[in-house]
Amino acid sequence: MQLPTPFIEKYQRLLGEEAPAFFTALTDNQPVKGFRLNVAKPHAQAMLAKYGPAAVPAPYAEAAYIGEVKGRSLLHQAGYVYSQEPSAMIVATIAAAQPGERVLDLCAAPGGKTTQLASQLQGKGLLVANEIFPKRAKILSENVERWGFPNVVVTNQAPQELSRHFPQFFDKIVVDAPCSGEGMFRKDPVALEEWQADTPEQCAIRQKDILAQAVAMLKPGGQLIYSTCTFAPEENEAMMAWLMEEYPFAIEAIDLDNVSHGRSEWGEAPGIEKTIRLWPHLNQGEGHFAAKLTSQAEAAPVKKKKKGKGATAKSPLDAATQKLWQAFRKGFPFLQALNATPQLLGENLWLVPEEMPSLKGIKFMRPGLHVGVVKKNRIEPSYALALAIHAEEGAPIVPITLPQWQQYVAGETLSVSGNAGWVILTVDEIPVGFGKQVQGTVKNFFPKGLRFKAI
Repeated sequence: MQLPTPFIEKYQRLLGEEAPAFFTALTDNQPVKGFRLNVAKPHAQAMLAKYGPAAVPAPYAEAAYIGEVKGRSLLHQAGYVYSQEPSAMIVATIAAAQPGERVLDLCAAPGGKTTQLASQLQGKGLLVANEIFPKRAKILSENVERWGFPNVVVTNQAPQELSRHFPQFFDKIVVDAPCSGEGMFRKDPVALEEWQADTPEQCAIRQKDILAQAVAMLKPGGQLIYSTCTFAPEENEAMMAWLMEEYPFAIEAIDLDNVSHGRSEWGEAPGIEKTIRLWPHLNQGEGHFAAKLTSQAEAAPVKKKKKGKGATAKSPLDAATQKLWQAFRKGFPFLQALNATPQLLGENLWLVPEEMPSLKGIKFMRPGLHVGVVKKNRIEPSYALALAIHAEEGAPIVPITLPQWQQYVAGETLSVSGNAGWVILTVDEIPVGFGKQVQGTVKNFFPKGLRFKAI
């Protein structure tokens, strides 16, 4: 790797005697790969031991491991594991979302932080995961679907658009801000190629705009977690100094081992030394900065939104659909315990979290748990429902082998004796999707757009 000359000159000046070790770590050391385990999935540890890679515990997060998982593997496709660089896990660890809270992941794609926050909430409260770019929002939505928690809404909005719908709404907001990506140089050649001497300054302008919208959506007394994957002081300590000049925040201490801390010479703000940094020559993983701040603002009057009308408002189902829904949900006991409202959008039936305001005017990819598609006199269950946490409890189960799963994800019909109708297919204890078993044949309902040749 050849580092840009302006980058070298900048960090020679900023780091002094540390600079040689810093440059060596960037250019000579290899990035570390890791993943997290979804412990809410059935028999997660046992299935990891059987189907996962050899792995050792990783720092900075619970149920985190050093090792590599493939995107087309059984465990990844079933939402048992999520591939994530270990030091990136530190952001959601700092957020420490509590069950019942309202949480926003404002710059959420591809979904590492979102899935970690969802695990922390344990299906209780509300998690809104937002991504401005549609293609990345689609990937985010697919990762949320596999992870299986029903209280996650995926939106596709610019922050300034989203803030109009959620004034002073969230208990916690995570802003993993778009940045110059200096901390990713050794794992992302594109970040290295695109870096220019003024990239941090340009990114800082956008970060201020994003933070201003985040502040508008945070409850008084709520917590803002700000992070980047860059070393640049302009986007880190200096950004926190700007934020605290503009808005009433206090920086909170972060109790973690094996971390470095923010440097007051790079940004003058009370408590700046409580922020944390990860350096490749001092800590495990890539480069990161993170800060946890508590709002000191007083509550301001918030104009209540009027209830929306039409298909995007929370409204009762029509009588025919309600009858289908009541019969359908009896086959999935876990659905009856969810704090969510059934809502028909087109022919798709969703369970929208009760904590979610009206969907009217919000561009979303996933307004909650996709239950299924309403057809004439029936509801066809969705792929998301099969992967939802606790979906397999009480539902008809048909075990299949790993080779049969490989056939299933490729779109092939399976031969399994029985005539049980709609069933959840499982490999060992791993739910992998729905099939319809009729006289020894299992018709394939793995989504056509997701089919692939498994490894």
